[in-house]
Amino acid sequence: MELSNILLPEAVRVIGQATSKKRLFQQLGEIVSSVHGIDAGNAAKALQDRENLGPTGVGHGVALPHARIAGLQSVVGTFLRIEKPLNFDAVDRQPVDLVFTLFAPLDSGVEHLKALALVSRTMRDSAICSKLRANTDPATLHTLLTDTQASQAA
Repeated sequence: MELSNILLPEAVRVIGQATSKKRLFQQLGEIVSSVHGIDAGNAAKALQDRENLGPTGVGHGVALPHARIAGLQSVVGTFLRIEKPLNFDAVDRQPVDLVFTLFAPLDSGVEHLKALALVSRTMRDSAICSKLRANTDPATLHTLLTDTQASQAA
């Protein structure tokens, strides 16, 4: 499994700010809807339902919201860089500015867990996060995320 199969270039965005976690989930739903044809409202609700189980802010300014969605054939992702960090109830109480979201089919099982582990490993790399924070071009952000994994595998 590779990030380039999960994260399409058009699913990478930079936004100025999100006024709340709920509004962020709506924006993420709109992105996955435009890129993958999933209902935006269902995607946002699924993210909120998962978040209600426990915060997905993993610390160091990173959040990894994820949800299972009916109608998907494979795990897909979105990535947002937020210029004005958002209070996300992260484990370290720090605001979040890097959000990598995963949406998985309802019956994905191990595939969802492998994708989440891959994204988690990538986003724990402080050098990658520094580069992501230093760039505002979505194409560059996509390249940083997908090329880093390829270079780590080599």
